[in-house]
Amino acid sequence: MRNVLLIEPNYKTKFPPIGLMKLATYFKSLGDNVVFFKGDLKDFILNRITDKCINILTSVCPEINWKLKHDILQQYIKTRKSSYINALQIEDSDTYDFLVSWIDQFKDYYWKKQYLNPGEREWDWIGVTTMFTFYFDITVKTINQAKDLLKPNGTLMVGGVLATLQPEKILEATKIQPHIGLLNKPGIIDKDNEIIIDTLPLDYSILEEIDYKYEMSDAYYGSLTKGCGRDCAFCAVQKLEPEYVHFMPMSNRIEAIQSEYGSNRNLLLMDNNVLASEKFEDIIEDIIKSGFQKGATYLEPDKLKLAIEKIKDPSANHRAYRRMAQRLMLEYYQSIKDRDKSYKVYSVLFERGLLSIGSTTNAMLLEAYELLREDYEKVIAKRRPRQRIVDFNQGVDARHFTERKAEMLSKIAISPLRIAFDWISVKDEYLQAIRWSAKYGIRNFSNYLLYNFNDHPDDLYERLKINVDLCAELNLNIYSFPMKYHPLQGKHSHDRDYIGKYWNRKYIRAIQAIMNSTKGSIGRGQSFFYKAFGRNLDQYHTLLEMPDTLIIYRFFFEWLDSKKHPLGMSNWVKSINCMTYIEQQLFFSIIHDNDFDPQHINEDLPKRVKHALSFYRNRRDDVAKVKGELYSLKKEFDTLPKESLGYIKNSFAGTIKFKRKYNTKI
Repeated sequence: MRNVLLIEPNYKTKFPPIGLMKLATYFKSLGDNVVFFKGDLKDFILNRITDKCINILTSVCPEINWKLKHDILQQYIKTRKSSYINALQIEDSDTYDFLVSWIDQFKDYYWKKQYLNPGEREWDWIGVTTMFTFYFDITVKTINQAKDLLKPNGTLMVGGVLATLQPEKILEATKIQPHIGLLNKPGIIDKDNEIIIDTLPLDYSILEEIDYKYEMSDAYYGSLTKGCGRDCAFCAVQKLEPEYVHFMPMSNRIEAIQSEYGSNRNLLLMDNNVLASEKFEDIIEDIIKSGFQKGATYLEPDKLKLAIEKIKDPSANHRAYRRMAQRLMLEYYQSIKDRDKSYKVYSVLFERGLLSIGSTTNAMLLEAYELLREDYEKVIAKRRPRQRIVDFNQGVDARHFTERKAEMLSKIAISPLRIAFDWISVKDEYLQAIRWSAKYGIRNFSNYLLYNFNDHPDDLYERLKINVDLCAELNLNIYSFPMKYHPLQGKHSHDRDYIGKYWNRKYIRAIQAIMNSTKGSIGRGQSFFYKAFGRNLDQYHTLLEMPDTLIIYRFFFEWLDSKKHPLGMSNWVKSINCMTYIEQQLFFSIIHDNDFDPQHINEDLPKRVKHALSFYRNRRDDVAKVKGELYSLKKEFDTLPKESLGYIKNSFAGTIKFKRKYNTKI
């Protein structure tokens, strides 16, 4: 039996590591011991050492419940503060000095990094997944840390997106040759094994082993196709999945997952170009067979009961289900509003050490469950069915739409339908796809709008406006998500600093500031869109040049005009409009670098340029902090009745008049 550690680096992501979930299924089918971790590996090491310490202390002094002292022991090992030894309350023990000597051995074991000694390492096989190229640094750090945990003759495998796109960079930085591509052939892990890992159902239990919570948690994950069939310059799919696979039935996988881990509400599909499939009708039928037809509902099962049953099963993943049961009990306690009942449940959890996962044991969970089960089941019985959702999360290709495919999509519980609108040249196909879908009753849409690639900033405005106008014309909901392009190779592939041919740093920051104000998406409502992005291209260009603080607190700075305040929005516009052509060119060359550090602003700049640049100082603290010069005015603004601000929300405090070369007069 191998000890297998699966690691996802500590970056932010909405979706769980599907590859690692398949690997967990593979190794467990062979009888191996599998552990999953996402987070700071120092915390993982500390947790393992604390658990070992508790095991030793329990064997030498079983009359003390050391598990209840888990968190205190961990803090002592981590900080070396003697106050934590006192907090253990073991001074009355006849073997006090002996116990403290053991605890100190584990403290030294951690601080002297003795766990790195070859003979102390416990992992036979370690797998590290990788994601976006701009997570290169944190991924490399994780790989190099993982190497130190591997047994001398163990195996470390690195795979995933970054590993496939930049294998030579990974090799150079870690001395590990990564796996390129999918796990879609037999013998990739064990040469004599015929299992194709990529076809295995996912092990959902490992997601309960970690503190990190993925946004899209209550869903089945997977894909019914592989590949795309196109070779867009901005996209990695052709390298990640070079061969197009037209149909991989999913209903059997969902059935297996449901049997093992319980049912999930939604179906989240990661297909990169599902409409390109020659078996699209088979795909729709398989989705319906899986229980996700239009109008399908879901009644959440009793997952605490499931976790308890798994804890009783010797072959189940006890680390995961112990965490799951403890979390659900804690959530139940936190949801109780009745004071007496809340105290009763709190007492049950507290007395059995279930308020912290560190002190939680299977035995105490089972005991607490029997005491809480009757009341908990009454809460479960009140749950009502909810609508199920099918989400092709990577989006579908408008160029592959037909009226028949739109009709087929309308037969499943799809919401929203994500249609990519990456460049303005596919406008006609995109419009047709929306109209066909609307004809067959699909009302909710979402799409990704790539920008900062080979597009012009005006293209983004036009695509956004098309969506807003479609909402008004067809009574639809279309939520647009502008997505900034990051190169897959080259200088800026490891950071987020790439600037496209027609873009500059100021424009990128402006779009991000607007999206900050709109919570990341643009929905229906023409008046809302016009305020966010302008009624026309002139207003849009004015917004692109606007200081970030003025964008984020737009209504407030427009209201300052009524107070005749020097920082009012119209004064910023006037400061630019009064410049000559030469001054404007100098001014725009400065702000387009998005560097407004006062030390970088030359004292010899023209007076009007320096005055306009003064608006670009970061004034967020001035607005948001008590000692800020605009704080009291912002508080006054926040107390005004909304109806009194109508004139602001429907106005636009002037547009920049961009001077032409032939007109240099003030």
